[in-house]
Amino acid sequence: MSDAILSADARGAKAGRATGPAARGDLSFFRTTITAMAVVLVSGFVLQLAMARSSFGAPLVVHLHAVVFMGWVAILVTQAWLAAGGGVKLHRTLGAVAVVWMLAMLVLGPLVTIASVRTGRVPFFFQPQHFVLANIITLLGAFGLFAAALVLRKNRDWHPRLQIGAFTLLMGPGFGRILPMPFLKPYAFEIATGVAVIVPLIGLVRDWRVRGRPHPVWLWTIAVLAGTLILARVLAFSPVGAVIFAAVTTGSPAAHTDGLIYPKPPF
Repeated sequence: MSDAILSADARGAKAGRATGPAARGDLSFFRTTITAMAVVLVSGFVLQLAMARSSFGAPLVVHLHAVVFMGWVAILVTQAWLAAGGGVKLHRTLGAVAVVWMLAMLVLGPLVTIASVRTGRVPFFFQPQHFVLANIITLLGAFGLFAAALVLRKNRDWHPRLQIGAFTLLMGPGFGRILPMPFLKPYAFEIATGVAVIVPLIGLVRDWRVRGRPHPVWLWTIAVLAGTLILARVLAFSPVGAVIFAAVTTGSPAAHTDGLIYPKPPF
């Protein structure tokens, strides 16, 4: 048995993967990181509910989006714990479910965003024209990292880190419900989403200390996070953004309004 383990470790080392105690340490780190991210995300929503700033009286599409989004988070957390505990078979089964869940998010995410803009329910610290583009572009960035994780699902170094990277780009709604958003204008969206950079930075430092070098995935995550935020802002304040906003709001109460004017705060 020991010879078999040593042989497997040797093959893993040759392939550039962490093996033995290092691999087990990685799994524990991934589990802890994903769990902590989920706790922060859920805490943001719970905080707003406890302060009576949100309620369950939202349109059906919002509830569907919440179920799909939180369902994906629950699947990701469960997968992390299964991988750390040796439940590889169920981990892979849930991975197939996660793919369907992410595809549903790609549909419901833009639907909720567009519905919010059309019905005038954009939070008063976001500019509607920027809000619609930033939400969708960030989601696409997360999907790109998730798709890369799916392609590299057999690579034990890249796959879990890419999953964390995808989750990082979706942390904005959680941080945005904890941070003092009204005081962060005009960069409220960038700050709420960008503060999640702490996750890949922690991963980068941890890998540097444990493995002797930062893993490329953390750098890719930071690049995609920054790239989506920059692209969204550039497009939102360009003629392209105005055209997209006009198309999104056609036939709604928000039609023919200036998408770069902040909505009025609630009473």
